Amino acid sequence: MKIKDDVVLMKFDQLGDSRGHLVVIEGTKDIPFEIARIFYIYGSDNDIIRGQHANKESEFVLINVSGKSKVRIKYGDYEKIIELNEPHMGVYIPKMIWKEMFDFSKDSVLLVLSNLKYNPNEYIRDFNQYLKEKNKGEYTYENKS
Repeated sequence: MKIKDDVVLMKFDQLGDSRGHLVVIEGTKDIPFEIARIFYIYGSDNDIIRGQHANKESEFVLINVSGKSKVRIKYGDYEKIIELNEPHMGVYIPKMIWKEMFDFSKDSVLLVLSNLKYNPNEYIRDFNQYLKEKNKGEYTYENKS
């Protein structure tokens, strides 16, 4: 399956009233996995590039809950840039997709949901090594959208 079918831009329902907005995200309901880990990135300058890796097993949903940032996704020679600029919008990134987060606004808080707990052994941090592993053809995807 091509990356454009696997990387999914998501819009979450906004609830609320005159007091403000509320966004609810539930694992296996609003996103395609059970949530095992949550972390967030903030305080990054707009010229900093975060990520720069692929994961052998982890899947992610990235949501800019404050401010904005961009996500560059790569799968072989396919590349796409997604701007996350609404707190009810996210992007689903399956395993074995190269990702880079950049162009952070001063008020950016990038929330990341993952299906697995942190395991440094499943990270591929060298792009050439990523291409070699991807080209082995061991990674298949289910379209979870």
